[in-house]
Amino acid sequence: MGTDLLWKVREGASVKLKDYDPSYVEKGIERATAESELLKLGDELSELQDLLAAAQHQSFLMILQGMDTSGKDGTIRHVFARVNPQGCNVHSFKAPTEEELAHDFLWRIHKATPGKGYLSIFNRSQYEDVLIVRVHNLVPEDVWSRRYKEINNFEKLLTNGGTIILKFFLHISYDEQERRLLDREQDKDKAWKVAAGDWIERQYWDDYQKAYEDLLDKCSTDEAPWYIVPANHKWYRNLAVAHVLVETMRRYKDEWKTQLEERGRKELEALKKIKGAK
Repeated sequence: MGTDLLWKVREGASVKLKDYDPSYVEKGIERATAESELLKLGDELSELQDLLAAAQHQSFLMILQGMDTSGKDGTIRHVFARVNPQGCNVHSFKAPTEEELAHDFLWRIHKATPGKGYLSIFNRSQYEDVLIVRVHNLVPEDVWSRRYKEINNFEKLLTNGGTIILKFFLHISYDEQERRLLDREQDKDKAWKVAAGDWIERQYWDDYQKAYEDLLDKCSTDEAPWYIVPANHKWYRNLAVAHVLVETMRRYKDEWKTQLEERGRKELEALKKIKGAK
């Protein structure tokens, strides 16, 4: 179990989303056991985040993208339910303000990236500038087409500075999106989520799918990989994302603990000197 639950996009790959089943469930995994496993992963994620915060050697950035109703908010709520909020930030990128439009497209993004010891989650991200901007022709093609390389360079800058980056595309089907939009209209507790704009954007489904394929092709790198998450089943989506997060952070666990032990040793030596001087 782990990265077998979803698909990691290899650098330079050619992605066709029709080849990835948004209803995929790894054989042998059932909802009841998945929810139990998610609780265990949540506890481990909390422990790993504490080590990340204490060591202050790296930062961690998770990017979530997906069509409307794909579950970005739900993923954050369930996967990070046990994480200490003091060391975690969530940033949702809406339409840019006048001030943001007066700068380069990455200006507002860079301000929100995590400092050492922090874990940040981007609900939408710099990739909106090769998605909605492209689909709605908000800037000329020669402008948005340059942004793939600019985004890769930006993410390389972050990883060189010690930021661990994971990017998840929550992949739902056209029919599943319609079902979720209709459910919102019928559920009074979710009615506040209803937006006419969601139905308008749905008309551009094929254009968005092509835009996502291109960004997955061009912007999945070894340092900052993209993962395609089958997201028709919410419980499975949460489990898949949590597994990749925990598996990735585990690789740094020994390094963080070693740093903390060394720091503790030095502090004890300093304390002994202070006490010995009295």
